[in-house]
Amino acid sequence: MRILVTGGAGYVGSVTVERLLAAGHAVWVLDDVSTGHAAAVPREATLTVASYTDEDRVTRLLVDNSIEAILHCAARSLVGESIREPSIYYRANVVGGVALLEAARRAGVGRIVFSSTAAVYGIPATTPITEAAPLDPINPYGETKRTFEVAMRWYGAAYGLRSISLRYFNVAGASERNGEDHDPETHLIPTILGAAASGQPMALFGDDYPTPDGTPIRDYIHVEDLANAHELALAATGVPLEPGTPPAVSLNLGTGTGFSVRDVIGAAEAAVGRPIPYSTGPRRAGDPPILVASAERARELLGWTPRRGSLAEMIGSAWRWRQAHPGGYGETR
Repeated sequence: MRILVTGGAGYVGSVTVERLLAAGHAVWVLDDVSTGHAAAVPREATLTVASYTDEDRVTRLLVDNSIEAILHCAARSLVGESIREPSIYYRANVVGGVALLEAARRAGVGRIVFSSTAAVYGIPATTPITEAAPLDPINPYGETKRTFEVAMRWYGAAYGLRSISLRYFNVAGASERNGEDHDPETHLIPTILGAAASGQPMALFGDDYPTPDGTPIRDYIHVEDLANAHELALAATGVPLEPGTPPAVSLNLGTGTGFSVRDVIGAAEAAVGRPIPYSTGPRRAGDPPILVASAERARELLGWTPRRGSLAEMIGSAWRWRQAHPGGYGETR
């Protein structure tokens, strides 16, 4: 398959590109490298440094390379930033996302897999969360992801676009080649490991949530398991639909097991072999108390099962990558 991966120089995108190449696919990466790293893109993939929001350029890229399917990983993705600057998120994730859909339509590309988010659910009434749960985002980031999912559904109804939205929860871990290197870093596990490496306390945002230890609970998924799900979903968009089956599908990804922030800190301390300093502050706006997924539908439709679900494996692989790459990708922004 000839695949375009938007955001393929980022954390999730680059590990997925590795997976797709290993499976024998031809891969083109589109990334403006504003938050990603050109060094994260394997040499076997073709990197174009540009934005997915540029409809004309994306159309040419799709046509010139006879692209058959798109994996859309690029997006603005910081909850706090989305609350402070919602305009940025609507322009990038919604307006830019529709530009990508229009480019696909003009180029005749009728298959897309979208890296969505559990943030579309907001604060769910029950857990584990199924795809039948109401979509009620509590921050602009989640709302813009939900809006783009709806856009793909209507593109499916009107133009026949086949789409799968993967609503995943917290991603962790690393492949041997690629790991997390963000500036600023907002994800929990690399922040904890950064504190372990530097000795400077990390911030724990809130210890008064309605959870057993007062800290938020999340369902973590290893980045290589997520890459596997992306590959399976891309293949599924090429399978003929049964009569009456909608062309747009949304699936949760996760392990079904929730870990609190304190659980993660404890597992990280076991991985690095020493205590990790932290300070406790107020809650961060837009953070739900609990997000844990039911991934039964992904198992049924994709045959996907997470194989690296333990915190020890996720944190261990992230720590090994960090030790092997103490300067991250070593690029100057």
